[in-house]
Amino acid sequence: MLAPIIKGLLLGLILSISLGPVIFAILKQSITNGRRAGYIFVAGVSTSDIGLLLIANIFTSIFLLVLDHKAFIAMAGAGFLLLLGLYTLFFKKIKIEYDEKGEEKVFRKRDYLGIYISGFLMNTLNPSVFIFWFAWTAAIGASAAETNNPVQYKFLVFATCLVFLLLSDFIKVALASRLRPSLTEKNLIWINRLSAIIILVFSAALFWGALKYK
Repeated sequence: MLAPIIKGLLLGLILSISLGPVIFAILKQSITNGRRAGYIFVAGVSTSDIGLLLIANIFTSIFLLVLDHKAFIAMAGAGFLLLLGLYTLFFKKIKIEYDEKGEEKVFRKRDYLGIYISGFLMNTLNPSVFIFWFAWTAAIGASAAETNNPVQYKFLVFATCLVFLLLSDFIKVALASRLRPSLTEKNLIWINRLSAIIILVFSAALFWGALKYK
């Protein structure tokens, strides 16, 4: 079945090139903390996408509930981004640490867990991601109903989309991390500040959108 694969690739392309706080966070994690941190952040985002997609397919009626409460979701997402942006801008210390051999210091497991959770929450609390998955689940479901095997059709569409999106995020991490060895701590500080400002801008946009929802 070629049609669902093509639709899945198009959905993945739309998400992969969409400008939002997540894509900037992926780049910042990769440049500031290294390739592994970038991959783990992407894993958190991907887990969130899979969870939202499963919820959208199993409980399609939640779509209406989400629309009724999108102002609350937008406020929650904006609040999370606000706190994250303020922490990144004013409190987060940027420093390249090395071990006794002069190699880059490895993060602890709890540090990586924090990176994973931040990726998961940033994606989950973004109301546009909610709307995207629920809306496309309804649209793809309508198309699948006209086929001989609706379940297989939907599986191919969303599996292709998620795999394409994951691979594109991995490529972003790999490309961004290539810049890391040539960057100084001063460069990383400015990158961190730019990332914080971008996050705060998206937070303000979400707050404004939440006020319009009411």
